Amino acid sequence: MAKELLLEIGAEEIPAGLTPKALKDLEESMRGELESLDVDFGQIRSMGTPRRLVVWVGDVEEFQKDAVERRLGPPKHAAFDERGRPTRAARGFAQAQGVEVEDLETVATERGEYVCAVRRRQGRRTVDLLGESLPRLITGLSFPKSMRWGRSGLRFVRPIHWILALFGDEVIPFRLEDIQSGDLTYGHRFMSPGAIEVNGFSDYLGKLREASVIVDPEERRGTIERGINEAAGKVSGRILLRQELLEEVTYLVEYPVIVLGSFERDFLELPLEAVVHAMEDHQRYFPVVDHGGDLLPYFVCVCNTLAANMDVVRRGNERVLRARLSDARFFFTEDLRLPLEKRVEDLKRVVFQAKLGTSYEKVMRLRSLSRIVVRKLSPDAEALVDRAAFLCKADLVTGMVGEFPGLQGVMGREYALRSGEPKEVADAIYEHYLPAFAGDRLPSSVIGDSISIADKIDTIAGCLGVGLAPTGAGDPFALRRQAIGVLTILLEKGYSVSLKELIHESVELLKERLEIPPREAEDSVLEFFRQRFENLLIGRSLPHDAVEAVLVSTFDDVMDCWQRISALAEMKKSEEFRALTAAFKRVVHITRAWSCRKVVPSLLSEEAERDLYRILSEVSGRLDALLRAKDYRQALVELSRLKDPVDRFFDRVLVMDKDEKIRDNRLGLLGRIVDLFRRIADFSRITTE
Repeated sequence: MAKELLLEIGAEEIPAGLTPKALKDLEESMRGELESLDVDFGQIRSMGTPRRLVVWVGDVEEFQKDAVERRLGPPKHAAFDERGRPTRAARGFAQAQGVEVEDLETVATERGEYVCAVRRRQGRRTVDLLGESLPRLITGLSFPKSMRWGRSGLRFVRPIHWILALFGDEVIPFRLEDIQSGDLTYGHRFMSPGAIEVNGFSDYLGKLREASVIVDPEERRGTIERGINEAAGKVSGRILLRQELLEEVTYLVEYPVIVLGSFERDFLELPLEAVVHAMEDHQRYFPVVDHGGDLLPYFVCVCNTLAANMDVVRRGNERVLRARLSDARFFFTEDLRLPLEKRVEDLKRVVFQAKLGTSYEKVMRLRSLSRIVVRKLSPDAEALVDRAAFLCKADLVTGMVGEFPGLQGVMGREYALRSGEPKEVADAIYEHYLPAFAGDRLPSSVIGDSISIADKIDTIAGCLGVGLAPTGAGDPFALRRQAIGVLTILLEKGYSVSLKELIHESVELLKERLEIPPREAEDSVLEFFRQRFENLLIGRSLPHDAVEAVLVSTFDDVMDCWQRISALAEMKKSEEFRALTAAFKRVVHITRAWSCRKVVPSLLSEEAERDLYRILSEVSGRLDALLRAKDYRQALVELSRLKDPVDRFFDRVLVMDKDEKIRDNRLGLLGRIVDLFRRIADFSRITTE
């Protein structure tokens, strides 16, 4: 008979950012445990709140499945002597398998007859198995940071206070340090803190709801979204909704209570981003805008407790936000006293990285490298790029960014506009930080692109050159993300530039700071980019072998690489291309140990080799023009003309002729084919299965 399984881990408040992944891990771990126990089960569902991680499993069988396990032992002729008596090998095997030697069976296999130990397992009670496995499941959950508490040796994201474990209405008994599993849960910390006895999943959800806990995060999220929109509607506005904030708030509360608050209208004179940042990032409040998108002097917050007098709660939240905005107004006013340009000198007092110097030094390198970049992308914009690069880090020494670090770039743009800088320069100051994360938008102009590329390459080259390469999961300077950012800009904007050249220029600017030889630094930076590029393309579902075939043969202009790989991936779908690749691999195989490339036409005595030479010469001539035009699709079509001549060559010509001159001449002919193909990619890396 199938029953339901319910596990709740009750803990102190878990950070909201960790809960969704913990629930996903809990669900996967439970699935893995039940499969390893060989117990049939139905649907699995996880849910949780700040104080509890919950997993429910439906239709779990009461007993583990019976099983018959067969283990092959030694061959029959080694297990028994001529008189049929068990040898030492048979006795040792039986003992190792926990069976009597008389119980060994003989089975026929493709390799002959072998002895076999048969062990029959009778399925155990699921509740007993769970009592043994659930402690392992709980302690196996991993978090970025975990802690110990009291005298317990247990480690978990936050101290565990109770464990509810039910199989049907039966408690799954186990002990985790000093915590005994049971059938008790606890309600809302403040509104209903008492213990609650539970006898099933429906009973669990219902009783917790009565105890002011909505366990299902989807239900809480829906409740919050409806509530904040209704609150905004009361002041003729709508919520400026950021889904990440909604997700975070969902895991901050067990019982959402919506509060509409307001602040003084004159705070709206501050830059919009500053006001929104103070609400969202510092207070987890939802901003309210009118139907035209302009910010209103209201906010909506979500509390976790229904207080006796919610006006007191509202006034408290308004007071906190007012203090934040007052600080912002003070710093903003003070910052405006000095033009942005005058702050650049102050960057000499800001250390970018101990081994790489100050932010001022970085800005000077950034100016030089940005100019080199923009000359390749749009030379007319060089003056604007130089100005934006000079100013792009100046807001780091402003009071606003000091108080609200998340506004770097935003305030730089604002102060640049108020200092009379061109709009293109101001926008580039903000956009040079883009893309800030995977999937983020890119700079909107070539000015922003140029500075973003230069800034990221400078950071990567500098860090790798002083031994600050990412290790394992540790990447404190976000070098991987920055490399992906550079590659994404180049690809999405279609910029065809030499990455090697940009890296070389960057290393030249950094060479006084580097701890390794410049050439070594350039190679390591290029390889760092190559690895990120390979992962990026495979993540876009391009065939792994096509990506590898191109990147081992060339990696410099990423746009050019992209075009080669795309053409290869497309051509790879055709039957003719697979035959061509097979022919090429044959050529590579036979020429692997030879470096001959010279061909003397007068030594080509066989018709098949003369045909191959003639068509190779024709293809080679046309390929030059196609490669210059980057028409790789047509270039591959042109290469495919060699397939039949190569096949005929191998069918009718003996390559390893006893005459050394003829042999070298034929190897030279094949070597030229290898070189020709490698002008696009290393076809030996292409799989044809």
